Amino acid sequence: MENAAAVRAKPSLSKKPSPSFRLRNGSLNTLRLRRVFDLFDRNGDGEITLDEMASALDALGLGADRSGLEATVGGYIPAGAAGLRFDDFESLHRALGDALFGPIPEVETEEDDEGDMKEAFRVFDADGDGFISSAELQAVLKKLGLPEARNLATVQEMICNVDRDLDGRVDFGEFKCMMQGITVRGA
Repeated sequence: MENAAAVRAKPSLSKKPSPSFRLRNGSLNTLRLRRVFDLFDRNGDGEITLDEMASALDALGLGADRSGLEATVGGYIPAGAAGLRFDDFESLHRALGDALFGPIPEVETEEDDEGDMKEAFRVFDADGDGFISSAELQAVLKKLGLPEARNLATVQEMICNVDRDLDGRVDFGEFKCMMQGITVRGA
């Protein structure tokens, strides 16, 4: 019953999460969650400690209150573990999503998949021109605290790896192909 108490605890985030907190597509959501988990797990030990989670939320500008975070997350950390493992993180995410937005309807369509992919694309396409530039990608990587953001040449190389028409930017079609072919460590 520890998990039920944790679900009742209000998230301690200063801003209410957007509906994009949880995508309708289960497999895309799991992929996205795995990427978030790996970003939060700074030391790569397969667990997210409360300190790692608080640090990541602070870096994203969500200002996590340590005691509120512990009340919300603590029930999902298995006895004897230092932090959340991926399955625990996924359970927490699902419970918070249900508490904040209600359960997800079970029906998934190709339109939902396309909408979720467009929503993810818009996170990177800050100026809304339909392309992800090196500067836009670098800005997102910086927000996430990733070391790749420090070097523009590295970011440009990342763009080149998916830029099929060689225009120096990533359009939605290229982004979609990249996302469908992604493999995340530990997934």
